[in-house]
Amino acid sequence: MDVPPPEMFALPGGSARVEWRRSARARRVSLRIDPRAGTVVVTLPVRASRRAGMALLTSHAGWVADRLADLPGAVGFADGAMVPIGGILHRIRHAPGIRGGAWIEAGELIVTGAAEFLPRRTRDFLRAEAQRRLTALVADKAALADLRPKRVTVKDTRSRWGSCASDGSLAFSWRLIMAPDFAQDYVAAHEVAHLRHMNHGPRFWQLVAQLTPHTETAVRWLRTEATRLLRIG
Repeated sequence: MDVPPPEMFALPGGSARVEWRRSARARRVSLRIDPRAGTVVVTLPVRASRRAGMALLTSHAGWVADRLADLPGAVGFADGAMVPIGGILHRIRHAPGIRGGAWIEAGELIVTGAAEFLPRRTRDFLRAEAQRRLTALVADKAALADLRPKRVTVKDTRSRWGSCASDGSLAFSWRLIMAPDFAQDYVAAHEVAHLRHMNHGPRFWQLVAQLTPHTETAVRWLRTEATRLLRIG
């Protein structure tokens, strides 16, 4: 299955990078915005041509332009950048003359070592912090519900903040470490509840309500604000 190479596409007010995908499961041509990369992703069924994808893209050019324009600005991991941790902004401060990796101190995220390693060390710190905090949250929620997850991992997911596998393994996006504590609490409770109910029925939501008081606030925040987290790093 040949996949067209990435290309630039003219839009009202500018241009955008188009990434092509081909899927054996796709039944029709579809497009979406990748908020993390700020690109347009067009998915083609096995027999669909690039021409079909371009036709869909052309007919929805206005929608694509509006969605891209609505994306928050990208924030890179660099000296002086402001990055939320637990929903609270922290300034990244590069400290090349000392050792110790990375740590939080007085509202700053101190990152040591050579400048070229700063983005990776920042990301590694945030992933480790996400693993630590979410593992602790899951342990607390699971104990309340008398449940035992098989394992807890963090990943760099693009579409899900958390997931629960049929074997009892829970996985979370490491970017949740940047969300407010109430959102982390809710996502942890949501996935722990799936250990008992692999659906979103009434019993599932009753259990979620027992495990966290933040459902309404967190769901609203995730719907309106969480895209910003995908634009960081």
